[in-house]
Amino acid sequence: MEVIDMGEMLEPGEQVLFVDNKKRRYLVTLETGGEFHSHAGIINHDDLIGGPEGASLKSSRGSPFVIFRPTLSDFILKMPRGAQVIYPKDLGPLLLLADIYPGAKVFESGVGSGALSMTMLRSGADITGYDIREDFVERARRNVEVMLGVEATGRYKVEVRDTYDGIDLAHMDRVVLDLPEPWQVVPHAALALRTGGIIVAYTPSIVQAVKFREALSAHSFDFAETIEVLNRSWHIDGQAVRPDHRMVAHTGFLSHARLLGP
Repeated sequence: MEVIDMGEMLEPGEQVLFVDNKKRRYLVTLETGGEFHSHAGIINHDDLIGGPEGASLKSSRGSPFVIFRPTLSDFILKMPRGAQVIYPKDLGPLLLLADIYPGAKVFESGVGSGALSMTMLRSGADITGYDIREDFVERARRNVEVMLGVEATGRYKVEVRDTYDGIDLAHMDRVVLDLPEPWQVVPHAALALRTGGIIVAYTPSIVQAVKFREALSAHSFDFAETIEVLNRSWHIDGQAVRPDHRMVAHTGFLSHARLLGP
């Protein structure tokens, strides 16, 4: 599937979001002759194919829906997955902490369902990834192809391997880790990275972050920092303004550092 120009009409095979009047979102692949079924009724895919995104229409029961192509954030939250994904609120900061740029040679370990992979590929990185589970590798490849297209898969090489046993790469620009014990990878990362390269690890618990930071200090890494991202939305209705009662608080810690020269 090729990346679609956002100005083009909707075509069979595309991913689209059906958004109802309560802002609930349903990720659907358009098919000729296909139907979208929900508690609110049925919508024929043929009524959408050939039309623009942003269109409004009603189901067989008269319920209104709006149709959009999914953003990367939308897709990550709705895509098929096995492993727990890194959420968008952490993916954005991680992208900047790792300083991902077009052509960057990135080693990623713990590819999971491909959320982090897609975020870095969208920024132009060339990724080599390891994961110990074949089903995760296949799911990540499929999600990358569905969301980003064939071009991105050419920059995405994923293998079923255990990173704790070593990294068979050299002169990498970045090492990005989403593993239970990232401190075990630090000695291998020090050999795989070029001087000045950046390592980043996502860890759910602060104990993991502490062990990772200790390993960094023992293996020629410096300028280390650990952050946590909290996301609080606001309710705005005319002049009635207040923080929402719920927020996305702790999900994980982001730790990063740079490799020093000899």
